[in-house]
Amino acid sequence: MEDLQPIVFEGIDPQKPIIIAGPCSAETRQQVLDTARQLAETGIRIFRAGIWKPRTKPGGFEGVGAEGLEWLKEVRDTTGMYIATEVANKTHVEEALAAGVDIIWIGARTSANPFAMQEIADTINASGSSDLTVLVKNPVNPDLELWIGALQRIYNAGVRRLGAIHRGFSTYGKHLYRNMPQWHIPIELRLRYPSLPILCDPSHIGGKRELIAPLAQQSMDMGFNGLIVESHCDPDCAWSDAAQQVTPEILNFILNTLVVRDSKQTTESLTLLRQQIDRIDNDLLEILSRRMAVSRDIGRYKKEHRMSVVQAGRYNDIIRSRVQLGEEMGMSPEFMKTVLLAIHDESVRQQIEIINDRAQ
Repeated sequence: MEDLQPIVFEGIDPQKPIIIAGPCSAETRQQVLDTARQLAETGIRIFRAGIWKPRTKPGGFEGVGAEGLEWLKEVRDTTGMYIATEVANKTHVEEALAAGVDIIWIGARTSANPFAMQEIADTINASGSSDLTVLVKNPVNPDLELWIGALQRIYNAGVRRLGAIHRGFSTYGKHLYRNMPQWHIPIELRLRYPSLPILCDPSHIGGKRELIAPLAQQSMDMGFNGLIVESHCDPDCAWSDAAQQVTPEILNFILNTLVVRDSKQTTESLTLLRQQIDRIDNDLLEILSRRMAVSRDIGRYKKEHRMSVVQAGRYNDIIRSRVQLGEEMGMSPEFMKTVLLAIHDESVRQQIEIINDRAQ
């Protein structure tokens, strides 16, 4: 994939990050038009909306279908914005192309399926739409080769305006992020294919609107080419993914506060150092969450075997060994004892909750 073309649209500054924004789902004509109008007023030039919405389980809102394409066309006609939507099979591609959609993207569930990817590639090839812009999200699981394979299938269909979207990777259990970033994977993709544009999807990585800004900034610091963000005129009433959508006004604020660095700095600024602290703090929270999950499992074991919660010998061994390790890493013994005591107290609390829960 060495002859890729840049993703450039008339009227959009190619020197600035690509910004694609709009609601998770096209719900009603009025919702689509209101959101698009508000986004256009802030300067957004590419509007996105899901027309077909594959859900994890049946019974949820699965999109309005092809009817929504007419609303997207109306967005283009009334605002001059370019329009984008997700496709997952041959029919979706054919209907999107017939509606004149400017950008199609392929979701994480679809990119994980080589059969579906080949069907989409064959449909694009047969349509003669090689000048179409196609973006491929990473598969749900952290498999770089599968992601590359999905991109190569579209490339082999003659598409040269090709890009990738990093939306994080699914994991089991409760975490800070809806999908774990695992930034090393898109970084490796960039190393292998330097000319491949990569956009970040902070909405799906974070799963919470308050995480969009820091994730967007982190992706800019790592040299991503743009963002695809979910924005809704009334996010709290959204029919899907309400928690991770922001109003056009809030999105405009986020974009205006982004720092886009044109060149690498020889020394890190205070902002970059603080961002490192934020990322490390998030990692600490993830690790502590996993530790408490193990503590709850220990609580279940102790309950089954009628063991006391606090094991003094074990606690003293932990304090002694961990404090020594902390000192070797440059931390004071008083600090280490304070941290370890707090962790131990929370572990005991969670074990007691398990033991006292008669439903267990």
